[in-house]
Amino acid sequence: MFQRECQSYYHRTKWLLIILMTGLLVLPACQSKEGSSSANAYPIQPVIFTSVKMQDDFWAPRIKTNHDVTIPFTMGKLFETGRVKNFEIAAGQKTGAFCTELTFDDTDVYKILEGACYSFQTFDDPVLEEKVDSLIELVGQAQEDDGYIFTNRTIMGANGHAWSGTERWEKVEDLSHELYNIGHLIEAAIAHYYATGKKTFLNIAIKAADRVCEDFGAGKMERYPGHQIIELALAKLYHVTGEQKYLDTGKFFLDVRGPNGDAYNQAHKKVVDQHEAVGHAVRATYMYAGMADIAALTKDKGYVSAIDDIWEDVVSKKIYVTGGIGATGHGEAFGDPYELPNMSAYCETCASIANVYWNYRLFLRHGDAKYYDVLERTLYNSFLSGVSLDGDGFFYPNPLESHGQHERSGWFTCACCPGNVARFVPSVPGYFYALQDDNIYVNLYGAGQATLDIDGTTVQLEQKTAYPWEGDINIHITPQQTQKFALRLRIPGWSENKPIPSDLYQFAENTEDSPKAYLNGDAIEVKKEKGYLVIDRNWKKGDEVRLSLPMPIRRLVAIDSVEADRGKVSIQRGPLVYCVEWPDNEGGRVLNLMLERDEPLSGGFEKDLLHGIYSISGKGKSVKRTSETALDVEETGLKLIPYYSWAHRGAGEMMVWIPEEAGSAKPLPAPTVASTSEISASLVTKSLMALNDQMEPANSGDRSIVYYHWWPKSDTTMWVQYDFEKASTVSSSQVYWYDDGPFGGCRIPAGWKLLYKSGSTWVPVNNTADYEIAKDEFCSVAFEPVKTTALRMEVTLPEKYSAGIMEWRVK
Repeated sequence: MFQRECQSYYHRTKWLLIILMTGLLVLPACQSKEGSSSANAYPIQPVIFTSVKMQDDFWAPRIKTNHDVTIPFTMGKLFETGRVKNFEIAAGQKTGAFCTELTFDDTDVYKILEGACYSFQTFDDPVLEEKVDSLIELVGQAQEDDGYIFTNRTIMGANGHAWSGTERWEKVEDLSHELYNIGHLIEAAIAHYYATGKKTFLNIAIKAADRVCEDFGAGKMERYPGHQIIELALAKLYHVTGEQKYLDTGKFFLDVRGPNGDAYNQAHKKVVDQHEAVGHAVRATYMYAGMADIAALTKDKGYVSAIDDIWEDVVSKKIYVTGGIGATGHGEAFGDPYELPNMSAYCETCASIANVYWNYRLFLRHGDAKYYDVLERTLYNSFLSGVSLDGDGFFYPNPLESHGQHERSGWFTCACCPGNVARFVPSVPGYFYALQDDNIYVNLYGAGQATLDIDGTTVQLEQKTAYPWEGDINIHITPQQTQKFALRLRIPGWSENKPIPSDLYQFAENTEDSPKAYLNGDAIEVKKEKGYLVIDRNWKKGDEVRLSLPMPIRRLVAIDSVEADRGKVSIQRGPLVYCVEWPDNEGGRVLNLMLERDEPLSGGFEKDLLHGIYSISGKGKSVKRTSETALDVEETGLKLIPYYSWAHRGAGEMMVWIPEEAGSAKPLPAPTVASTSEISASLVTKSLMALNDQMEPANSGDRSIVYYHWWPKSDTTMWVQYDFEKASTVSSSQVYWYDDGPFGGCRIPAGWKLLYKSGSTWVPVNNTADYEIAKDEFCSVAFEPVKTTALRMEVTLPEKYSAGIMEWRVK
């Protein structure tokens, strides 16, 4: 099955683990099939994650928590939720129907297997390895004789999920996810082979890949995957086996995509003609990473030109200050240029992981630190928010503002993010260093040791630092013998008044502090090449470099084109973006806060708060309504925590972008009949709070504030209710309807009416005017005054759509 075994199993393991953990295609020449052009595909070489031992208080505990908690927890969910049972039924061990909801649920098994294989490279765990091998045996038994593997079809035949179609590959360009599943299967199988030396899983993957190559290609089935990832996986399999057909098929899937498909899955144009990021953010960034890998192997300049332009588009117009991508939940997609809402920000955890993959590849191709400026911002902020400190809670979206409706969950119906976290966290040490000829790149900072090879000489680097809390980094260099090489130390953009490599975000004020460097105690000039301080010399045992990165507390502002951030600032210190959260601020409220530009901020480390954080404090102001039109501003304390650490102390308010003026804040509501009422409803959700928060929408589709909806219910009657603080006389009401437009599921209702409580009976009000129903405005009704303790609104939903409410006033 394999064309060639050119070195020892250990040597193969070392280099293939690199491409597995980062998805990269960078191998020594002897590793490739004879005559292949795949050797050293990228100019810069990754460093295997097992060559880097984290010894810090930041990443090392997280990597251990991933092994001790996240992997066992998520593996348990595979059994609890029926994902393993699907394989048991497909294998003939049990009977029944497909028992989960989505066609891609198989991938959760594959991803968590992959994460387990990475993890027991760092932690000796024979019990976990035994569980992995048992699941692999089950996967093999569920595979059909000709290599096809997709439990939904194997179990249900032509009567499976609507997304699957009635025949194999029928809806592969849409939502069947057959090729997506096989892509994750291949990645997991390669991980297992190079973790254990066993070929059991790899043989399953090869059999599945052969089925794909047999069915797809020029003159065969000329279709592309609806969800990208198999392109990456086939390129990896090409490296393992040396079989050209896997690389060819991976490239075929890129080249056959577009131009007459859907922008949702990047099929609206040929991939080489795409120069803006559009559509589903995870699909997109997996594709961009795949284009980078296959361009490195095939020297396709068209791919490189396209992804370089797309990167510029994202970094200058479509990335959040947290490094998150994907502005909208409609299609989990990139928005229009500068469309970066905060409360409704999607920023899927999987998209953050894929953004790291993509930026890493661009660094390996171009050697520019700007890609690491984006990677680090994403890694420390948007990605880390996606997993709880204890390792068993996850965010799917990672918003930059919450009214209390967000909490991490242990699992999801669509559970792509927990499995992706489990397989990504063990890889983090592999992003710290890279090699190119006689150059060592130091890209990330954290206490630990790395063992590297420069021209056959072993070089050990040891970092001593409290990063990301402090900016002093001491690097001890210990070559096996005196060796000449260049040490390239990344100077983060944030340390030099450049928070991101575009004008999308800027520091409100520049600092005169600048990075400083010392060699064996002597100050050296910080001259940069592509963002790196380069020290090229003969290195000997005992040499030491000290890098001092200034970490003042900084205010950031967004370019004026970002409407959601006008009149607001965000706070950053080092690589970490901060937020204000309810437990740390007066009254458990923060959306009403403002921070004036010249107000000083200070901070310090709190070892007992949120597993140890550097918190920031200062004086802010609280804004509240005294009536529906008048505001009052009072001084108050203000405290901030790192964004990644929010939502660990219960649900409540949070915001990253803090208003500088009262007009940009969301004031505490004035005491009115509505705002002091207790809310109930026929469908209870956390977003019921929207009804009486006195936040006036800009339009019926305004997602910058909370809204309440009944989706997916339709063609029925629903209700919401105010129970007044005390009996009150009321005579009119206004409601602002939620309607998310032609691509959403909510419309203005078919009708509505009010009822008041009389004793234990609900009685319709005697309206003196018609009930208004319209978009983008408050709709009113007047009625004869009634004294009551409660008012109920009954809403008739449209025949094919749901409805929702943004605000409900009572007078």
